Order: sequence, then C-alpha cells, then structure tokens
Amino acid sequence: TNPYSGNARAIEIGTSAYNQNCARCHGLEAISGGIAPDLRYLELGASGDQWYMERYRNGSSHDGKVYMPPFGEVLGQKAGWAIRAFLETKYTEE
Repeated sequence: TNPYSGNARAIEIGTSAYNQNCARCHGLEAISGGIAPDLRYLELGASGDQWYMERYRNGSSHDGKVYMPPFGEVLGQKAGWAIRAFLETKYTEE
C-alpha cells in the first residue's frame, strides 16, 4: 500500500518526478495522447498499488519490444510511491 498517499510533500515530489520521467509517454497531467496508457484510470487502493509498482519496477515488454523501461532500480521505491501519490490526485472513473 502506498505510504505516501495523500501526503502533500510526496505529491509535490511525485509531480516533478512524473514530469521528468513519465510525461513524455503518459502525457502531461497523466492525460495520455495515445502513446502509452492514460494513468488517470489506474485503480485506487491496494490492488492498484500492486499493479502500479509491478509495472514501475519491472517495466513492460512483449515479443522482445520494450513498451516501458523498468524504473525501479533507476529511481527507487520512494520515488515510485511519490509518483503514485501524484497519480492518485488525477484519478477519474470516466
């Protein structure tokens, strides 16, 4: 479970980290332009946290093609949770 959920300072850090590392594919404010999934629709709570951290740590590849590089070792777990805290502020059910 995200230890930084709702933490204002973590959201601030997560916003910066997202903009520097994720926005080029996932879009500004987590609104995808079609290159990568729109992260405003990630499930909230423990199951969403689990899916997010799995993808964040290990990335995504299919048939030898890298769709998302792994960020776990590059940015670390704390940055991953801060990014997730930012993404939670963008959540929408639409």
